[in-house]
Amino acid sequence: MNDADVSKQIQQMVRFIRQEAEEKANEISVSAEEEFNIEKLQLVEAEKKKIRQEYERKDKQVQVRKKIEYSMQLNASRIKVLQAQDDLVNSMKEAASKELLQVSRGGSYKNLLKNLIVQSLLRLKEPSVLLRCRKEDKNLVDSVLHSAREEYAEKAKVHEPEIIVDHVHLPPAPSHHNAHGHFCSGGVVLASRDGKIVFENTLDARLDVVFRKKLPEIRKSLFGHIAA
Repeated sequence: MNDADVSKQIQQMVRFIRQEAEEKANEISVSAEEEFNIEKLQLVEAEKKKIRQEYERKDKQVQVRKKIEYSMQLNASRIKVLQAQDDLVNSMKEAASKELLQVSRGGSYKNLLKNLIVQSLLRLKEPSVLLRCRKEDKNLVDSVLHSAREEYAEKAKVHEPEIIVDHVHLPPAPSHHNAHGHFCSGGVVLASRDGKIVFENTLDARLDVVFRKKLPEIRKSLFGHIAA
């Protein structure tokens, strides 16, 4: 083999090596680009996921705040409705209390006092009781005590009880002078001599009992099914 053949073979080998190197370099470049694109896509997707999660978290916070605000507004509205209902019911009771004043000023009040005393005696069933009334009712009470004792004795089949009228009186009727103080629209309070048993049979106490008993009916009549 002469020098020309050797030179030719060397050149062929060089071209082969160069071509192989270029192909390898191209493969490396393509592979690197693919890896870069994959990594870039993964980073983009990870960032998108992070952004979505952050948005969902903030959206949930907004929804929770909205629910809390709605619940607070709803509760506030309910409280206002209930307060308005209570105000109306209380105004009705106040109106009824004012009407009680007319009862003690009527001609049938004397007989009512006797019936209240008899009823109280039947509840206590004590041989001796203490009676308390308003100062302005003292004379009326004194005038019906005898008949009240007789009626009780006849109904209870017992001896006539001893009734001691207390020198301490119930509060007077409400007026402009004691509008915010204790008052009594009429009636009596009876107690056993030892004070352990007390039966409050005033007009105001009876109104309270009736009002509490009838309150569900009153609310239903005024407010229907929205009554609390």
